[in-house]
This record gives sequence, C-alpha cells and structure tokens, in this order.
Amino acid sequence: MAGFANTSENAILDFLFSKAAYTPEATYCVGLSTSDPGETGALTGEPSGGSYARIAVTNNATNFPAASGGSKANGVQIAFAEATGTWGTITHFFLADALSEGNVIASGALLSAKSIESGDVFYFDIGDLIITLD
Repeated sequence: MAGFANTSENAILDFLFSKAAYTPEATYCVGLSTSDPGETGALTGEPSGGSYARIAVTNNATNFPAASGGSKANGVQIAFAEATGTWGTITHFFLADALSEGNVIASGALLSAKSIESGDVFYFDIGDLIITLD
C-alpha cells in the first residue's frame, strides 16, 4: 500500500482546512524503485536503462475506480515494457506528476521484492496498486 509524500499531504491538508485550491493531476506516472522514496519523495533507486520508463496513467474513474474503506486501487493492469537489461531488485513503487523528474505524489513497498532481469515484464494486475489515507 502507498502512503502520500509530504508535498501531497500538505496540498490535501490545505485543501481540506484552508479551502485552498487543489487540482489533481490529469495523469499520474507510475514508477519503480530499488529503495523507499519515503515522505520526501527521494528517487535515488529508480532504474535507468534496460528499457525502463515510467508508465503514464490517465487519472479517471476507469483507471482509478471509486475509493472504498479508505483506499483506492488501480482499475486496469499497469504493465512496464519488457526489460532489456537488469533493473535491480525492485522493492517500491511510486506515483509522480511527470514522466521524468517531477514530484512524487505517493509511494509504497511491494508485497515482495522482485529482481528484474533482461526479458522480464513487471506489471500491476487490477487492484494490486493500492493507495490509502490512513
């Protein structure tokens, strides 16, 4: 399950308690990491090379159906390109506001780490990428 980065937490709190304007991203970019981005959103473990690239997912009710029980999950499979090199041992995922660089919106640990080698395809099945507000 994913938790929100500080920038997202601050924006949500300002929206809820100060009525500050907030516009959600039209597209979220799903990425992978060999380390925990944490609340600061540090992307020191994002793979590079080997055909790795973040996946752009339109922010709509098909891709992210209605929340239930304080959590929201993906409504479609999110699949990365086949690895053409080693990506390392993936331990975390994140949602960002850009295909490169940008701000981390939320991140979380995988249920089990996955070593990605050439020829592997990493994907989140429907309902596997879970975001919570707890």
